[in-house]
Amino acid sequence: MTKDQRKKLLVLMINMFIAIGSFGIIIPILPAYLKSIGQGGTAAGLMIAIFAGAQLIMSPIAGKWADKYGRRIMIIAGLSGLALSMFVFYFSDSVGVLYVSRVIGGIGAALLVPAIFAYVADITTMEQRAKGNSFISAAMSLGIVIGPGIGGFLADFSLKMPLLVSAIVGVLAVVFSLFVLKESKPEDSTVPEQKPEPMVKEIVQSVKKPYFVPLVITLVMSFGLMAYESVLGLFVDNEFGASPQDIAWMITATGIVSVIVQLLVVDWIVRRFGEANVLKLFLGIAALGFFLSIVVSNYAFFFVITMIIFLSTSILRPVLTTLISKLAGQEQGFAMGMNNAYMSIGNVLGPLLAGLLYDVHIIYPFVLGLIVLLLTMIGSILWKGTKNIA
Repeated sequence: MTKDQRKKLLVLMINMFIAIGSFGIIIPILPAYLKSIGQGGTAAGLMIAIFAGAQLIMSPIAGKWADKYGRRIMIIAGLSGLALSMFVFYFSDSVGVLYVSRVIGGIGAALLVPAIFAYVADITTMEQRAKGNSFISAAMSLGIVIGPGIGGFLADFSLKMPLLVSAIVGVLAVVFSLFVLKESKPEDSTVPEQKPEPMVKEIVQSVKKPYFVPLVITLVMSFGLMAYESVLGLFVDNEFGASPQDIAWMITATGIVSVIVQLLVVDWIVRRFGEANVLKLFLGIAALGFFLSIVVSNYAFFFVITMIIFLSTSILRPVLTTLISKLAGQEQGFAMGMNNAYMSIGNVLGPLLAGLLYDVHIIYPFVLGLIVLLLTMIGSILWKGTKNIA
């Protein structure tokens, strides 16, 4: 990559890190905060579902806007929405206002994420695409790791301090992007004028796209990962008596491994074996991880299994994004919007269904994940769509 490409990628990585970290920063204070306003687990679950639902509804529209109006304005608008959501959260003392802040945040994420990945497609060649996407995914993983740690530290000053700091950092990111970020959308690229379509119709239309199979795999991966994460703490506490520190260390360690893999390994693996082969291999490894979760006998073994699952998804995420981008042609914004939408569907359904199954039997969420991943791996083997990649 050229120096200019690396500079632009760094700016995008900073923005993605701030966006993901700003949500992660509130995780440590969430139980105490919800308790302070008389709320509990139901509100915590709804916060995740509302954020993902708003992101789901807005993502296809935001993707088209990124194609029509440009990537830069969508990135700035998305960062502004995320900062505003944190300010609303900070000043809220009722659960209703809290839900409003999550809607604003979900819309902000929908504007931001597709535009960032479309920007990466604009500034990279086909050969560089996997590397560029893996860098952005690494920034996401780093935000997931660093955010909660910073939030826990700031909570020692006051319960709402992480919210205020997150909002202020979001504003600084907006100012930073206004001055540093340049438009990447090629001037000669044209997207046919289309009337806005309902989100459901957009998703139905995506069935006919050449990148539909990678979209479905993205949904399945998000579904499985969110289902796994949502019952992870409950499972290790119930089965092995794990402490909050044990759980925090597990999440932090897996996050650090994800960052290292995405920065240093993904590009090499893709160049060595190709996206299609990597996709099949790591879907199989993730399925193996879910199977081992069913027969696990101790915390240390489960820790290793969790590491395997997170490592697999950290490789699958940028590979899937790269496949979708390569098959999208001139509609990068729309394709990335649909990518975000399908991911959001998984993010909504995964925790909800996993929670219901967990209450029936604690192993059932892992059984469901195993079945879905095996079926998806078979589908990826039968899929011939990679022949369309130039």
